[in-house]
Amino acid sequence: MDTIWASIAQRVSEATGTPFVVKSHDAVGGGCINSATVLEDGRRRFFVKLNDAGRLAMFEAEAEGLKEIAQSRSVQVPRPVCFGTDDGSAYLVLEHLNLTGADGHCLEQLGRELAQMHRATQKNFGWRLDNTIGSTPQINTPGTDWIEFWREHRLGFQLDLATRNGRNLMRRGERLMADLGEFFRAYRPTPSLLHGDLWGGNVGAVGGRPVIFDPAVYYGDREADLAMTELFGGFSSRFYQAYRETWPLDTGYKVRKTLYNLYHVLNHFNLFGGGYASQAERMLDSLLAELR
Repeated sequence: MDTIWASIAQRVSEATGTPFVVKSHDAVGGGCINSATVLEDGRRRFFVKLNDAGRLAMFEAEAEGLKEIAQSRSVQVPRPVCFGTDDGSAYLVLEHLNLTGADGHCLEQLGRELAQMHRATQKNFGWRLDNTIGSTPQINTPGTDWIEFWREHRLGFQLDLATRNGRNLMRRGERLMADLGEFFRAYRPTPSLLHGDLWGGNVGAVGGRPVIFDPAVYYGDREADLAMTELFGGFSSRFYQAYRETWPLDTGYKVRKTLYNLYHVLNHFNLFGGGYASQAERMLDSLLAELR
């Protein structure tokens, strides 16, 4: 493994224009998908994600997603330095940030900055690159029809995968997808820049300022980002108040947030199994009840 650190150091030197020689490499928590290491030369630190060499496209898309968010001049993200493969591994090098937890004031600022990020728009839903949600492929083929995009590239994709993984939810899913337009009768979302995987584990702070990371970027309904913040415990009330004060939400969000979070719960079943399938069934039943 030591050979990969030398290779990465050379790439970092080239990318930054300053020589970098690894003096220490310390494994750190990198989540359940990648392993992570902090490289240091005594003056500078870099955060490195590692996975199998076949995952290079995943890291490339993550780097491009971070750049996309940075270009919106809204929420801070770690700056990507370089990515590549060596010794059978793919890697992504990011600037090292001394992250702390986000307190109430920080989350309030995040609410305002996220609304600002969502103001970044483009013509089509989707994105120029496919990427991943966790380690699951996320298809971002651009299109102008949000309902069709969500039906084909989000719910339909995950329902098909769930069937292959041993839990056939397609009967309920097909009924829901057939009437998907009913949830959008009086609401027309615009293609907003989304983080795509926005839960508490992907939020931190540097100097009291919010930072978001590990994105699954695409352009879609901003409600999808807000919905996920409520999925695993939720953010503070100050976050939601600040967001709504900056950009109010449509009243139909209360129902559609279940539609958007169904995608993530299905993905968690497809990644981890367990009780997520039962949770998805309950969400499907709840959404179908809204259609009666």
